[in-house]
Order: sequence, then C-alpha cells, then structure tokens
Amino acid sequence: MPISKRATAEFVGTFWLVFGGCGSAVLAAGFPGLGIGFLGVAFAFGLTLLTMAFAIGHISGCHLNPAVSVGLWVGKRFPGSDLIPYIIAQVVGAIAAGGVLYVIASGKEGFSLAGGFASNGYAAHSPGGYSLTACLVAEVVLTFMFLVIILGATDRRAPQGFAPIPIGLGLTLIHLIGIPITNLSVNPARSTGPAVFVGGWAISQLWLFWVAPIAGAALAGVFYRILAGDGKAD
Repeated sequence: MPISKRATAEFVGTFWLVFGGCGSAVLAAGFPGLGIGFLGVAFAFGLTLLTMAFAIGHISGCHLNPAVSVGLWVGKRFPGSDLIPYIIAQVVGAIAAGGVLYVIASGKEGFSLAGGFASNGYAAHSPGGYSLTACLVAEVVLTFMFLVIILGATDRRAPQGFAPIPIGLGLTLIHLIGIPITNLSVNPARSTGPAVFVGGWAISQLWLFWVAPIAGAALAGVFYRILAGDGKAD
C-alpha cells in the first residue's frame, strides 16, 4: 500500500479519534441532566479506536497516535522510514478534528475555551489537581500498558481477527484510570489537537504529553521484544 494512502488513512482515523473522544468530552460529558461523564468519555475514546481499527487497520495498521507508531517501530513492527509521514498525518488529523469541534462547540451561547476544551494538563490544569510528577508517571505507565496490549493483541501467535476488541477496550480502561489525572493523553496527537485552540497553558504543558507517552511506548517496545521475542504481526 503506498505511503500516501496509509498516511491518509491515519489522518482520517486520528480525526475520528479526536473528534469522537474529545467531542464527547466537550459536547456530552456535562450535558444537563443527561451527561455521559467520565465513563461515557472513556467509552467514546475506546469506540473510536475500535471502529477505526476495523475500518482502516488493513490499510495503515490504525496507529492514530505518534506514541503507538514509535512503540511499534522500537518493537520492530514498523519501518522507521514511515515514522515521520505517519506522525505528520496523525497530528494534522488531530488539529483538523479540533477545528471542526471548535466550530460546532462555539455555536452554543456561553461556550468558552476557559473550560479547557478537553486539553490535557497537570498541576492546576489536572482535573483532580495531580502534581507534575504524578501526571508524568501516570502517562508513562498507562502508555506502556497500552502498547503492551497492542503488541500482544497483534502478535502473530495471538488469536487472529480479534485485535481491535482488546485494543479498544484497553483504551477505554486506561481512560477510566487517567481522565481524573490528566484528562488522559497517551497520545501526543490527541493532546496537540485541542491545545492548538486553547493556547496559553495548554501549549506550555504540551511537552509532557509528547515526552511521557513516547517514553512509555518505547519502553513497551523494548519490553515486549524481550518478553515474547519476535511476534511480528502477519
């Protein structure tokens, strides 16, 4: 499959991930009387990944996340030559989703970016007021576990055809753990999309949501190769 088609699939998939996940947080989480809350947002992120994994997994592998691409590269599942095109497509897709979401959300009277626009943050901008250290550790550990799930589920020795299910449910689970801590990132593209529109604090704290997920993913790539050997997906 040409890189242009695979990158386009990553753009579309990441757009859906950010629009669906962050859109549920911005538009539906606190809706009066019927809000979906943290549980609903967690499932929204998991469902976006689950649906895209079935829709474009056979085209691009459905990474939708620079950290996933890095982790798969470190784990010898993804060629380094494709890393930059994938990351560019993912980040552009996330920003495009943030733009569409902004147009929709700002159409309601009283909308304000002061609410955070589903951006990730630490310390004063952590939903639960968690420290920088706590947020850093959470993002590294949760991304590490997410990549272990991905690497294991796509191992050629694992049951075939079911990988999107544990991966989607894994993303749901780590959101249930991490939303109160950082609004949960584990995905630099997902963090960048809303932050571009919020600016200010969201941009100044964005570094954490690039460094921690990529570090966690890279560690998982090394760990899984040591644990399981060559389990390259077919």
